[in-house]
Amino acid sequence: MHIHILGICGTFMGGLAALAREAGHRVTGCDAGVYPPMSDQLRALGIELIEGYGADQLALKPDMFVVGNVVSRARLADGTPKFPLMEAILDAGAPYTSGPQWLAEHVLQGRHVLAVAGTHGKTTTTSMLAWILECAGLAPGFLVGGVPMNFGVSARLGAPVRPLAGPGPLATAPLFVIEADEYDTAFFDKRSKFVHYRPRTAVLNNLEFDHADIFDDLGQIERQFHHLVRTVPPSGRVVVNGLEESLARVLHAGCWSGVANFGTAVSDFGAQGAPHDFEVLQRGSTVARVQWSLTGVHNQLNALAAIAAAEHVGVTPAQAAEALARFENVKRRMELRGTVRGIAVYDDFAHHPTALRTTLDGLRRRVGPKGEGRGRILAVFEPRSNTMKLGTMKAQLPWALEPADLAFCHTAGLDWDAAAALAPMGARAQTAGDLPTLVGQIRAVVQPGDHIVCMSNGSFGGVHAQLLAELSKQ
Repeated sequence: MHIHILGICGTFMGGLAALAREAGHRVTGCDAGVYPPMSDQLRALGIELIEGYGADQLALKPDMFVVGNVVSRARLADGTPKFPLMEAILDAGAPYTSGPQWLAEHVLQGRHVLAVAGTHGKTTTTSMLAWILECAGLAPGFLVGGVPMNFGVSARLGAPVRPLAGPGPLATAPLFVIEADEYDTAFFDKRSKFVHYRPRTAVLNNLEFDHADIFDDLGQIERQFHHLVRTVPPSGRVVVNGLEESLARVLHAGCWSGVANFGTAVSDFGAQGAPHDFEVLQRGSTVARVQWSLTGVHNQLNALAAIAAAEHVGVTPAQAAEALARFENVKRRMELRGTVRGIAVYDDFAHHPTALRTTLDGLRRRVGPKGEGRGRILAVFEPRSNTMKLGTMKAQLPWALEPADLAFCHTAGLDWDAAAALAPMGARAQTAGDLPTLVGQIRAVVQPGDHIVCMSNGSFGGVHAQLLAELSKQ
């Protein structure tokens, strides 16, 4: 079929486009501000990209318009539609569906789906799980909201039948690992995306308040997570972080599948040792050892989640640990963009206060305590997510940035006072309304041996390259 994707450069919709193209469909798409890395990946696959949402695209007459959740019925200040193509589709009675719905009907049908949900760590854990299954020879399909460095692409179909299949009809189903987002599906389907996926293995990695633009409180998000739990079959497994009270409430509302928990001292899967070198315990007995390059307790928990999910499809913890030793993480997850005069510049996707804190904690653990001459941590961030733009979590920022020696906030587009929110940090925090000023502030104080961590869920205006260029001049 020919599908035309609205909002094709988003990580999810771009991955869907790649899967559809691999399956033999003709794929075209549009977006506002067609941008890399997704645009580069899509063009390399021979997918035609159109700038904007012009109504003239109706003339393409695809078999199906697949609508991303960036699209809405919103109007501009002059009263004209923000997405004229969507209005034209509705007027013409043309066929349309959501991305998750199309994926469920055309890709996930007949597969053993392993879905990774959680407020934080979804992309990293999904990538870990896909890599573990790949190293075990199971050739999984996957759709990740980022680019796992071990694979170099964000999505692939995987083997049409499961290699190394065990006995029983379910053991022959091909595997598909998917990042399971709780954000809503589309303007016409306000359920969370993950409700469409119907996993046999569901990872509930963590859960706290986020997405203040669509959820009023944590209870609403817990309800969506329970909708996911309701779709897991009796022979399935729910892998749950035992440290999270919110997830305990989700399961208490009802669970009809097997449960494997991780993270606590009495979990089915636990860890003993530092996050970069630890033993994996299964019901108290040592079954594997993970030695890898990742840091932070959050990544240790991500690893346990992936190990527990992989075990459900027959991969032993020892096999999983061996795979994790060769795990290269995901682009934009503490990705080292360059080093100039001993100053390292990293790119990280963190945008929620907890994610900022865990990212910085992981680096702090690696470089050593403050004031011991091992290099400082400079946190550079922009509150860009819808939740952060609303200022819902601004009071948590000083706590989130505490592990850093200095913090620099890009304030463009904010309706709240970032300087006031960061005031408890005193002289350790600075704000700037534009990137040249921000780069200048950093350049004025940076020293050899420093670690500059740039954190945003957007492109951040290419600040990483700007910093490296400026540092090269000194």
